[in-house]
Amino acid sequence: MTNRWTPESWKTRPGLHMPADYPDARALQAVEDELRALPPLVFAGEARRLKDRLAAVEAGDAFLLQGGDCAESFKEFSTDNIRDTFRLMLQMAVVLTFAGRKPVVKVGRIAGQFAKPRSAPIETIDGVTLPSYRGDNINGSAFTPEERTPDPQRLLRAYNQSASTLNLLRAFAGGGYADLYNIHDQGVGTQYRELADKIAEALAFMEAVGVTPETHPDLSRVEVFTSHEALLLNVESALTRLDGATGEWFDTSAHMLWIGERTRQLDGAHVEFMRGIKNPIGVKCGPSMEPDDLLPLIDALNPDNTPGRLTLIGRFGHDKVHDRLPRLMKAVKAHGKRVIWSIDPMHGNTLMAQSGYKTRPFDRIIGEEGVHPGGVHLEMTGQNVTECIGGAQAVTEDDLSSRYHTHCDPRLNADQALELAFLIAERLKTGRLARSAAA
Repeated sequence: MTNRWTPESWKTRPGLHMPADYPDARALQAVEDELRALPPLVFAGEARRLKDRLAAVEAGDAFLLQGGDCAESFKEFSTDNIRDTFRLMLQMAVVLTFAGRKPVVKVGRIAGQFAKPRSAPIETIDGVTLPSYRGDNINGSAFTPEERTPDPQRLLRAYNQSASTLNLLRAFAGGGYADLYNIHDQGVGTQYRELADKIAEALAFMEAVGVTPETHPDLSRVEVFTSHEALLLNVESALTRLDGATGEWFDTSAHMLWIGERTRQLDGAHVEFMRGIKNPIGVKCGPSMEPDDLLPLIDALNPDNTPGRLTLIGRFGHDKVHDRLPRLMKAVKAHGKRVIWSIDPMHGNTLMAQSGYKTRPFDRIIGEEGVHPGGVHLEMTGQNVTECIGGAQAVTEDDLSSRYHTHCDPRLNADQALELAFLIAERLKTGRLARSAAA
């Protein structure tokens, strides 16, 4: 890949899972032109700061927590839902930080995670065939011709919702909501409250020796970054801006973007686009990936071997991860590649319940997550949904219908996600103690 890169050079490559069936091409072009003129959602300096934080993850000095909705929707957009997801990430980060004794880099699947690749472009129900639902920024989920017709105006609505979400996240992150002294106000569950008590005792000691939010403002604010799958390249390229200070291109739709398992073709449009932006980026790695597939991708996407630039997100399934992941990690290490390894224990562990609901068993999620402690990538929500079975609440297949709200894939609810954080924390603590004993 030595050809000259531009934000539009992806158009010379084959692109998969991008809708080409808009009924009015001129209307789509008008929306793309409008997006090019709109302000950036994030800034180059923020993306660089995330890359620095991820470099610490790659060095083993921090942990990556990436999570949020499978697919954001227009219907569920509200202050309460954004706050609940933000609070859940804070709770999980506190648990992981306390056990691992290292910072947690918090990256949300939020403020842009709308579009999803689909297994088939069409769907047939009772003899009626319509385009598949592809995400709220493309079409609607209701099975009607009107809803399933791609509408370019949805792209603008998604942009505006993302901007509002970012504004709220920034207010929460810097406006005192994330103050460690509020930790009891956010707690759920006995295990979390016990941890909160320990942290409160530590904070009381710090206050006694003069360390307070007034003297150390970082105690009352946090950094939270945004990410989504870079699926719709017409949107991503329209929001790509040249940083005047460095002459580098940044996709200003999110701090971090990733390529999905279905669009990681080396000669494809998505790899071509992602190789040119300077944001931190990720690649989903599934069970079919071999070292001979992965190493050329790493060379294309991170040719300078820059720490913090590339995160490899394993999504193998609980029954394959113990075989597939170590082989890839061994090959990457042998070639001296600087990458972050994170585990997505959600996508490889999906099954169809007898009731017809798509779900994910909690024990399978745990089985995949426990392989490598560099980071975790979760589909989760702060809402009290019943979409994944198992966990301490013992959600059963019969419970799925009661609060199954996802527009796409099943998510961990707040209790399940926090329970998973405690299990990860135990592994981090065990690893930390083992390293201390060996030193």
